Amino acid sequence: MDLIYFVLSCYGMTQILIYGSIFNSIRPDKKTLNGFFHCPMCIGFWVGAFLFGINGFTELFTFKYNLVNLFILGCLGSGTSYVLDVVFNDCGIKIDGGKNYDYGTMDDSGSSTL
Repeated sequence: MDLIYFVLSCYGMTQILIYGSIFNSIRPDKKTLNGFFHCPMCIGFWVGAFLFGINGFTELFTFKYNLVNLFILGCLGSGTSYVLDVVFNDCGIKIDGGKNYDYGTMDDSGSSTL
């Protein structure tokens, strides 16, 4: 159950940070920091790391404090936040087959541009 609570907490906090209107005034636009604050995978990692850091103050989930758990839970938060963001939106399950998803483009240097 700890992982389910952790994953749902990561997803919820990531959605609030990326899409919540309460942060519109302080959230940078997509051009700043290469879209970092609009990327569920990027923010999901740091949300996972943050939740790992505060897990001693909650009874929802408990993990031992070490660097391996920090990295693994950050990756878990990143991956699940991204997958859940791709699958769900405000209207429910996305079933458009990816037609409305902004995949970005790759330039010659191999870096992604949004």
